[in-house]
Amino acid sequence: MISARLVIVLISAAIAGCSLAPTYKKPDIPVPKAYKEAAGIWKEAKPSDRLPRGKWWKIYHDLTLDKLMDQLSVANADLAVAVAHFDEAMAYASEANSYLYPTVNAGAHVTRNKQSVYRATRSPTSRGPIVYGDNAVGLMADYEVDLWGRVRNLAAAGEAGAQAAAADLESVRLSLRAELADNYLALRTLDAQTNLLSGEVAAYSKALTMTRNRFEGGIDSALDVSRAKAQLDSAQARLADTAAERALYEHAIATLVGVPASSFKLKPALIDLQLPAVPVGVPATLLQRRPDIAAAERRLFAANARIGMAKAAFFPTINLFASGGYEGMYQPALLTYPNLIWSVGPSALLTIFDAGRREARVREAQAVFDEEGAKYRATVLKAFQEAEDNLALLNDLARESISLKAAVADTKHALDLAMNRYREGAVSYLEVTVAQTAAQQAQLDELNLRKRRLQASVGLIRALGGGWSPTGG
Repeated sequence: MISARLVIVLISAAIAGCSLAPTYKKPDIPVPKAYKEAAGIWKEAKPSDRLPRGKWWKIYHDLTLDKLMDQLSVANADLAVAVAHFDEAMAYASEANSYLYPTVNAGAHVTRNKQSVYRATRSPTSRGPIVYGDNAVGLMADYEVDLWGRVRNLAAAGEAGAQAAAADLESVRLSLRAELADNYLALRTLDAQTNLLSGEVAAYSKALTMTRNRFEGGIDSALDVSRAKAQLDSAQARLADTAAERALYEHAIATLVGVPASSFKLKPALIDLQLPAVPVGVPATLLQRRPDIAAAERRLFAANARIGMAKAAFFPTINLFASGGYEGMYQPALLTYPNLIWSVGPSALLTIFDAGRREARVREAQAVFDEEGAKYRATVLKAFQEAEDNLALLNDLARESISLKAAVADTKHALDLAMNRYREGAVSYLEVTVAQTAAQQAQLDELNLRKRRLQASVGLIRALGGGWSPTGG
């Protein structure tokens, strides 16, 4: 019989047991003092991925977009998949954590048994019953003494996996919201483009009528009429192409908000969406708020813990086992002292030979850790790249916008001059056509540039982890 003192010693050793996992340290990645494309107005990044992100899309001040975001949060299928994955990871973490505690089972049996008359252990003078009953009821407890940290590393890896899944869920949510904002901004730009082209179709129709009248009056040639008609046909074709492109964005938005494309409709609307101003002094700490970085770091931690689990296999597994209950031939007197049974004691199991299986598992765990470390570094570097990319876009497109606005004004003025000269008979309709084409292209380019600037602002918010606080908190 094992002494109580030995049991206490083993339990104390388990509590104070060592861990064979290497000391965890995140990869050392140089962090820039400021963003190159932000002219040094950003602060140095610090880990703060748990800060609240808020409803960043509200900076566009569009109620329809707000409503669509709410629909996405409750009905998007991809988001539901991520939620289920998170629930799965949480359940696994709970399962892994349960191994830190004893397992207790209850059991009972009521059997009727017959022995062989000629069994090997029966003596000729044996008078014991050949047919007898066996009834038992009791409890059994089993506990692994975690001397080498295998169970604790298992629980730590499970917890880190759940944290990574939570970050994955936030990453999917951020990605889907950014995609929805991108599609919505593009759709509203196409509404503005449709309005522009519709106006031009009306203007070109009047110009064609005027050119035909002048042709019938002997002022213009048939070539001028053909040019006017070609201009009108081209504008109508671009209008139809814009409608087709808008339909695709509308269908994409329907899928994002969990509605069949066949039953979803966004009415055209002319909305003057303004480019949100990024507050001066936005902290670079928000770059570390990216959920994909948080997920990569947690997976690296879990891989480190699994190295400890693999190394623990070189040491004996020690279990404490205890059972107790009652067993007897007769049910009425089963729960009496003479029928009391119990057993308690430790057991140990050590693998002596496995043809290198344990060494291979340690190498495998180390390789997974190296892989996760490389993924973590790549994720951080990609995050800095995406932030710089969108900052560069916002800066360069802002300069382009100034030139395009001037081009729109210049081409409109040139068109007015060409139309006046055409009415006066000073030039052919070719000059008007050239001026109309230039004016239309400049206006379309300006609309497209506005879309790109709005989408770059969404890209920057996404690169920063989903929002910011003007105070840096």
